[in-house]
Amino acid sequence: MSSKPTVAYFSMEIGLDPAVPTYSGGLGMLAGDSLRAAADLKLPMVAVTLVHRRGYFYQRLDHDGNQIEEPVDWALDDYLKPLEQRVTVILRGRPVHIAAWQYNAVGATGFTVPVFLLDTDLPENAPDDRDITHYLYGGDSNYRLLQETVLGVGGVRMLRALGLTDFSRYHMNEGHAALLVLELLKEEAEAKQAAPADPPVMDAVRQRCVFTTHTPVEAGHDKFPIELVQDILEPELMQILTSAGGKESLCCGGMLNMTFLGFNLSHYINGVAKRHGQVSRQMFGHYPIDAITNGVHSTTWTSPWIAALFDKHIPGWREDTACLRYAMSLDPNEFWESHMEAKQHLVEEINRETNAGFDRDVFTIGFARRATAYKRPGLILADIDRLKRISNEVGPVQLVFAGKAHPHDDPGKQIIRTIINACRALRPEIRAVYLANYDVEYCRLMVGGADLWLNTPEPPMEASGTSGMKAAVNGVPSLSILDGWWLEGCIEGVTGWAIGTDPMNNPSNENAAKTNSDDRRRQDAESLYAKLENVIVPMFYRERSRYINIMRHAIAINGSFFTTQRMMYSYVTKAYFE
Repeated sequence: MSSKPTVAYFSMEIGLDPAVPTYSGGLGMLAGDSLRAAADLKLPMVAVTLVHRRGYFYQRLDHDGNQIEEPVDWALDDYLKPLEQRVTVILRGRPVHIAAWQYNAVGATGFTVPVFLLDTDLPENAPDDRDITHYLYGGDSNYRLLQETVLGVGGVRMLRALGLTDFSRYHMNEGHAALLVLELLKEEAEAKQAAPADPPVMDAVRQRCVFTTHTPVEAGHDKFPIELVQDILEPELMQILTSAGGKESLCCGGMLNMTFLGFNLSHYINGVAKRHGQVSRQMFGHYPIDAITNGVHSTTWTSPWIAALFDKHIPGWREDTACLRYAMSLDPNEFWESHMEAKQHLVEEINRETNAGFDRDVFTIGFARRATAYKRPGLILADIDRLKRISNEVGPVQLVFAGKAHPHDDPGKQIIRTIINACRALRPEIRAVYLANYDVEYCRLMVGGADLWLNTPEPPMEASGTSGMKAAVNGVPSLSILDGWWLEGCIEGVTGWAIGTDPMNNPSNENAAKTNSDDRRRQDAESLYAKLENVIVPMFYRERSRYINIMRHAIAINGSFFTTQRMMYSYVTKAYFE
């Protein structure tokens, strides 16, 4: 780095490279995009995560749609540089030695943000301790707490071993790293020769900590039985937790809530979209929760053909993504040719993998999210007969789905099976596929090559969502539920289309927010089909110039704004250097 780092960014997962499986989905890709944007902007940062030697998992799908999880094998030293430094954390009463690897996120001008990936797979560790950093989100609560202790406590100690001591901010990207506050309290108490619970000590730590919460779903906030915490944590850190954390860090009958622990010792807390900030304030009562809407790293997610068009007509867009507002000046025919190149590559990959006979000239809808119930990935398949009628009478449609279910999410796995069976039921009228092992490369193909991006979460459970942002920078408009970022990005008929109405802000129906899930699903499915049948598909086939105009607006309005460059500027002014 060319300047002294002042921000340390902690995240359980970070998407660094397509071949480095240290991410599971949106949270990890956001972290990677954040660091790439920080490098573009020459922000003095470092990041800490775990090495995840076996990745999240490699997804295979059998003929019946059953998800089969396999470890990911990858050569660490092909992508990461081993470091000499070692630190130790006492876990379950015995020392666990921690090494680190380094990856450099490189910005548009060559500036680097180093990422340190912690690793316990060392010969000097006990066999049970060597696999702590093997699997992302693997194992049980015991395994997760061991990982989170290595990340938070071990991460701070590794930074010290590397000679990095004077950070003005420690940014916790979700609660997985919240135990770092205990190590900071320990350091601050020793420096001030005071007790960790003394107000000056706690205030000093609080002033240096930032916490970003990413989910309005209760299950997304880690909680651990206090007996398990006592068994795993170093006694000194456990004493700090009970004295400095106080009762507010414990909830629900003797459980350590990692979100509350991070909240209590952070001077700035934010959600990841304006609506998510509102929902989080309702969830967490007296905590002052702001909002910084997520973004995506434009250079990473723009297809090569659209990027070449930008390079030709919008010079400087890589360094300053706000320049993409000039996309409205792109020649419609030249833009369409670039989009069709991206679409051709998506179609070729689908046909190579699935032999589905996809056609480049057919209207293509993309959906790729984690397969879980609240994201409702099967909403468009609620009425297969109607979908067939739209395709036969209005204009042909083809569908491409992708996404992994968490290994312990049986309902999510059932969703994948249901979608795959529905895809078969759509034939021969509609070609539809579910791509296995959705990853960065598939994401790039889909967000660049689809004609429409579909997003159907049950509101208000979408914190932000970034897949539609990735599509927007490629000129692919969204058809989405009004939740998360789409409440800010949707201009009806200009940047895309809304499914239904906003249930939390609907003066015509005071009971809209109380509509039960089944009724909302029926209403949303009806709205989705109506938009496809009466607006979107007819426009695509019969008023192509209007559709292209919406595509250019998607870039100029949403692609230029929902970027990690804009997002990181907000963190700088609100959280890091205010």
